[in-house]
Amino acid sequence: SRPWVWTPISAALSPPTPEFIAAGHRMLAYDRRGFGRTVVREAGAQAAADDLEALRSQLGIERFHLVGTAAGGMVAIDYAQSFPERLLSLVVANSIVGVQDEEYMALGRRLRPPEFANLPPDLRELGPSYRAANPEGTKRWLELESVSRSPGGAPAPQPFKNRTTFASLETIQVPTLLITGGADLYSPPPVYELFAARIPNSVIVIRPEVGHTAYWEAPAQLNRAVPEFPRKPSPR
Repeated sequence: SRPWVWTPISAALSPPTPEFIAAGHRMLAYDRRGFGRTVVREAGAQAAADDLEALRSQLGIERFHLVGTAAGGMVAIDYAQSFPERLLSLVVANSIVGVQDEEYMALGRRLRPPEFANLPPDLRELGPSYRAANPEGTKRWLELESVSRSPGGAPAPQPFKNRTTFASLETIQVPTLLITGGADLYSPPPVYELFAARIPNSVIVIRPEVGHTAYWEAPAQLNRAVPEFPRKPSPR
């Protein structure tokens, strides 16, 4: 089977994979530069998409399915624009994608004013339904969120290979699945409608009540939808 490569901030936060394994898929999740167990020698020196391409080359993978969640979705979009010949499909979940058009950046400022960054991470990222029903899961997520960052503080942001715009999204031809949650404070459903309107071969899945971490709050649903997508796209 073709491998799936999952692009989270850190492999510690990647979703459970029983459904992938049972279906005969190989799934790889890795720590991005500056997170998890990585050692940053030159912070910000190389684009994250180039890091992923180097990993692909090292592993000898010719083509693969790429899944990017949250900030990893921005990397996945950049990779899809840079190395489209390597992808069989693209999944972008709970990500702001990184569009640079001023109208979109203004939308981001309305959704996430300066005070937003001062909120506790679980309040920003986990949906209220999950926090209410799963105190132990919330506690475990907070533990992993803390250890996912390598010692020494946040690394310098890595550059992107492309300036992502609404126009550049229109160049992505690979089948694309867009997943977000009804309670996602970063990328609520109307934001994903903007992406779907530009990416030609895309479909949307909205998970009601789920926040910015569909991989954590609804892993069984995500693990079913993602591997089925290239064969059986979900309706918008």
